[in-house]
Amino acid sequence: MKGVFISIEGIEGTGKSTQAGLLAEHLRGQGLPVVQTLEPGGTPIGLKIRELLLSLESAGMDSVVELLLYNASRVQHIREVIIPALGRGAVVITDRFSDSTVAYQGFGRGIDLKLIDSLDAIGTNRLRPDLTILLDIDVETGLMRNRHINKRDRLELEDVRFHEEVRKGFLRIAAGEPDRIRIVDCSTGVEEVHRRISVLADDFIKRSGR
Repeated sequence: MKGVFISIEGIEGTGKSTQAGLLAEHLRGQGLPVVQTLEPGGTPIGLKIRELLLSLESAGMDSVVELLLYNASRVQHIREVIIPALGRGAVVITDRFSDSTVAYQGFGRGIDLKLIDSLDAIGTNRLRPDLTILLDIDVETGLMRNRHINKRDRLELEDVRFHEEVRKGFLRIAAGEPDRIRIVDCSTGVEEVHRRISVLADDFIKRSGR
């Protein structure tokens, strides 16, 4: 049986990691094999790249270097984790995938979208999630949430305008692929957001017959 590939996307402070974990627990409770992972990271090599990308000491990193590092982590992630898990028939839940690169490096950094697409074609061979959950919230609230939990990394230090452009990017991507990407307002409580995500995932898996 072919597996199911689900990604959780969104700007800073939307609770992606929390919701990915809750969804994984929900689906395991139904007896489904689940692999939960994240980007950048997911592999030993990817985690080293993650540390470099998010470190406050990398403040001077060039935007193209950033783009290439995200893609390098993703290639390793796909080859080592995602493809094998899907081949075993598992549900793969990833905290971020290619849409984040388009939103952050494309819309946020202003790197040419055609260049990003060309690199993505090489790195992913056009692999796309079957279902993407886009958690949406206003930028100020998202950043405030992260400040409350003391989360600080290189991207957190970007100005509000950058994060606004990233959010616009995600919403534009979603508007272009409504069949794959479902937007969930995450301004409500954790349990309500989890309920909405679970309904979307259950419905998709049921309809796909997997």
